[in-house]
Amino acid sequence: MRDNRPPYWRQRRAVEALGAAREPADASLIAPTRRPARPDRFFTVHLGFTASDTETARELAVGYAEALSLLRPELALGASALSPADAWQRAERLFCGASGPDGERCVDVAGHPGFHHAPGPGGLGWGDGD
Repeated sequence: MRDNRPPYWRQRRAVEALGAAREPADASLIAPTRRPARPDRFFTVHLGFTASDTETARELAVGYAEALSLLRPELALGASALSPADAWQRAERLFCGASGPDGERCVDVAGHPGFHHAPGPGGLGWGDGD
Protein backbone atom coordinates (compact mmCIF):
# COMPACT_ATOMS: atom_id res chain seq x y z
CA MET A 1 0.00 0.00 0.00
CA ARG A 2 1.38 3.30 -1.00
CA ASP A 3 -0.22 5.59 1.55
CA ASN A 4 -0.41 3.09 4.45
CA ARG A 5 -4.19 3.21 4.76
CA PRO A 6 -6.73 0.37 4.59
CA PRO A 7 -7.96 -0.35 1.06
CA TYR A 8 -11.64 0.35 1.81
CA TRP A 9 -10.83 4.05 2.22
CA ARG A 10 -9.80 4.15 -1.42
CA GLN A 11 -13.07 2.42 -2.36
CA ARG A 12 -15.10 4.96 -0.38
CA ARG A 13 -13.28 7.87 -2.02
CA ALA A 14 -13.95 6.39 -5.45
CA VAL A 15 -17.67 5.91 -4.74
CA GLU A 16 -17.99 9.44 -3.34
CA ALA A 17 -16.11 10.92 -6.25
CA LEU A 18 -18.42 9.22 -8.72
CA GLY A 19 -21.45 10.61 -6.91
CA ALA A 20 -23.01 7.21 -6.29
CA ALA A 21 -22.79 7.38 -2.52
CA ARG A 22 -26.22 6.94 -0.98
CA GLU A 23 -24.97 6.83 2.62
CA PRO A 24 -23.35 9.65 4.53
CA ALA A 25 -19.59 9.83 4.18
CA ASP A 26 -19.05 8.81 7.84
CA ALA A 27 -21.22 5.65 7.62
CA SER A 28 -19.51 2.40 8.49
CA LEU A 29 -18.66 0.01 5.70
CA ILE A 30 -18.78 -2.95 8.04
CA ALA A 31 -22.20 -4.59 8.13
CA PRO A 32 -23.64 -5.83 11.42
CA THR A 33 -23.20 -9.51 12.08
CA ARG A 34 -25.84 -11.87 10.74
CA ARG A 35 -25.35 -14.34 13.56
CA PRO A 36 -27.58 -14.00 16.61
CA ALA A 37 -25.89 -12.92 19.80
CA ARG A 38 -24.63 -15.74 21.99
CA PRO A 39 -26.69 -16.42 25.09
CA ASP A 40 -25.08 -15.77 28.45
CA ARG A 41 -22.90 -18.62 29.67
CA PHE A 42 -22.40 -19.89 33.21
CA PHE A 43 -18.96 -19.27 34.70
CA THR A 44 -17.44 -20.35 37.99
CA VAL A 45 -15.08 -18.45 40.26
CA HIS A 46 -12.80 -20.43 42.54
CA LEU A 47 -11.76 -18.80 45.80
CA GLY A 48 -8.91 -20.42 47.67
CA PHE A 49 -8.66 -20.27 51.45
CA THR A 50 -7.22 -22.34 54.26
CA ALA A 51 -9.12 -24.11 57.03
CA SER A 52 -8.24 -26.65 59.69
CA ASP A 53 -10.91 -29.20 58.70
CA THR A 54 -13.85 -29.79 56.35
CA GLU A 55 -16.51 -28.46 58.73
CA THR A 56 -14.64 -25.19 59.23
CA ALA A 57 -14.05 -24.93 55.48
CA ARG A 58 -17.77 -25.47 54.82
CA GLU A 59 -18.74 -22.73 57.30
CA LEU A 60 -16.24 -20.30 55.77
CA ALA A 61 -17.36 -21.13 52.23
CA VAL A 62 -21.03 -20.57 53.13
CA GLY A 63 -20.11 -17.22 54.70
CA TYR A 64 -18.11 -16.16 51.64
CA ALA A 65 -20.91 -17.18 49.25
CA GLU A 66 -23.59 -15.37 51.25
CA ALA A 67 -21.46 -12.23 51.54
CA LEU A 68 -20.76 -12.20 47.80
CA SER A 69 -24.46 -12.69 47.02
CA LEU A 70 -25.27 -9.61 49.12
CA LEU A 71 -22.71 -7.54 47.20
CA ARG A 72 -23.61 -8.98 43.79
CA PRO A 73 -27.25 -10.19 43.67
CA GLU A 74 -26.80 -11.66 40.17
CA LEU A 75 -24.60 -14.43 41.59
CA ALA A 76 -26.19 -17.88 41.66
CA LEU A 77 -25.96 -18.68 45.35
CA GLY A 78 -27.41 -22.17 44.91
CA ALA A 79 -24.62 -23.13 42.54
CA SER A 80 -21.94 -22.68 45.20
CA ALA A 81 -19.84 -25.75 45.97
CA LEU A 82 -16.88 -26.67 48.16
CA SER A 83 -13.99 -28.97 47.24
CA PRO A 84 -10.41 -29.55 48.33
CA ALA A 85 -7.97 -27.49 46.26
CA ASP A 86 -6.34 -30.60 44.79
CA ALA A 87 -9.60 -32.49 44.08
CA TRP A 88 -12.17 -30.32 42.31
CA GLN A 89 -14.00 -33.45 41.17
CA ARG A 90 -15.10 -33.99 44.81
CA ALA A 91 -17.12 -30.77 44.99
CA GLU A 92 -20.08 -30.79 47.37
CA ARG A 93 -23.01 -28.38 47.30
CA LEU A 94 -23.13 -25.71 49.99
CA PHE A 95 -26.84 -24.86 49.79
CA CYS A 96 -29.99 -27.00 49.72
CA GLY A 97 -31.48 -25.78 46.43
CA ALA A 98 -34.82 -27.63 46.84
CA SER A 99 -37.46 -26.15 44.54
CA GLY A 100 -40.49 -24.55 46.15
CA PRO A 101 -44.13 -24.20 45.10
CA ASP A 102 -43.60 -20.84 43.37
CA GLY A 103 -40.37 -21.81 41.61
CA GLU A 104 -37.99 -20.41 44.22
CA ARG A 105 -35.03 -22.39 45.53
CA CYS A 106 -34.15 -23.08 49.17
CA VAL A 107 -31.18 -21.01 50.34
CA ASP A 108 -30.50 -22.85 53.59
CA VAL A 109 -27.28 -24.82 53.93
CA ALA A 110 -27.26 -28.34 52.49
CA GLY A 111 -28.63 -30.97 54.83
CA HIS A 112 -30.53 -28.50 57.03
CA PRO A 113 -33.34 -29.79 59.26
CA GLY A 114 -36.89 -28.45 59.03
CA PHE A 115 -38.62 -26.24 56.49
CA HIS A 116 -37.05 -25.02 53.28
CA HIS A 117 -36.80 -21.23 52.96
CA ALA A 118 -36.96 -18.91 49.96
CA PRO A 119 -34.37 -16.13 49.68
CA GLY A 120 -34.84 -12.78 51.33
CA PRO A 121 -36.20 -11.66 54.68
CA GLY A 122 -39.57 -13.25 55.33
CA GLY A 123 -39.15 -15.66 52.42
CA LEU A 124 -41.73 -18.39 51.94
CA GLY A 125 -41.17 -21.60 53.92
CA TRP A 126 -42.35 -25.00 52.68
CA GLY A 127 -41.92 -28.71 53.26
CA ASP A 128 -41.84 -30.91 56.35
CA GLY A 129 -40.91 -28.77 59.32
CA ASP A 130 -40.13 -29.36 62.94
